[in-house]
Amino acid sequence: MSSGPAGHVARSTVRPDSETGTRAPLRTFLPTADGIAVDSVYEPGAVVYDASAPSTRHPVFVVAHGFTGDVDRPHVRRVASALTRYGAVVTFSFRGHGRSGGHSTVGDREVLDLAAVVEWARSLGHARVVTVGFSMGGSVVLRHAALYEGTVDAVVSVSAPARWYYRGTAPMRRLHWMVTRPEGRLVGRYGFRTRIHRRDWNPVPLSPVEAVPKIAPTPLLIVHGDQDGYFPLDHPRMLAEAAADHGELWVEHGMGHAEHAAGDGLLARIGDWAVARAG
Repeated sequence: MSSGPAGHVARSTVRPDSETGTRAPLRTFLPTADGIAVDSVYEPGAVVYDASAPSTRHPVFVVAHGFTGDVDRPHVRRVASALTRYGAVVTFSFRGHGRSGGHSTVGDREVLDLAAVVEWARSLGHARVVTVGFSMGGSVVLRHAALYEGTVDAVVSVSAPARWYYRGTAPMRRLHWMVTRPEGRLVGRYGFRTRIHRRDWNPVPLSPVEAVPKIAPTPLLIVHGDQDGYFPLDHPRMLAEAAADHGELWVEHGMGHAEHAAGDGLLARIGDWAVARAG
């Protein structure tokens, strides 16, 4: 895999102001454990920080976008803007997306991207970290919480699959064509700004439904629309069953798939849930 960023690398020198308690926006490239540069953006949020204890009053939300998204997409920026009412927000582009380096592995090594971003968010002084993932990102936040025990304080997975290789809907059959065929990967690169790795998974990563039981006792929220065109309701129900008592399931009436379908009201409820559950 390529380890360099897709675009020009410019590291910001802006840092949170430790003397006044105010925080400034920050954009930088973070290195992952396997050497990929991940384009990442920190936003301080609309809440007022206490200079004596800025990390204890509000969490930082780490938002993991869906496949073909990136940090600059309008739907990702809208989610970030909504969550800044509840705490600081970090958004980033998964490998192979936007200005980040490497190639997308469609949910496998992306867990390394999230791990680097969560570590960075924690290093900025936040004692509580909440991951919020959508679709592919929803599967990644589940696997990350299972594999990196104790690194997050709450997990929200929106529109995520429960199992791999699902082709039961037309949108998922189109996605598999894009990922597995050379002509599909060209469409991904030039049509969606997404560079997709041509190799198959080896080994196959832990599936979302296998990851969920390993997340306990970290609070978990599973959100899914009853009009999701990609993954029908058996997916969130499988995840909720695997979560047992430590997870909550919200089935949203009339909601479609992922960030595009997550309205401001739902994002507000997610923010309220996260603040209450993250400790």
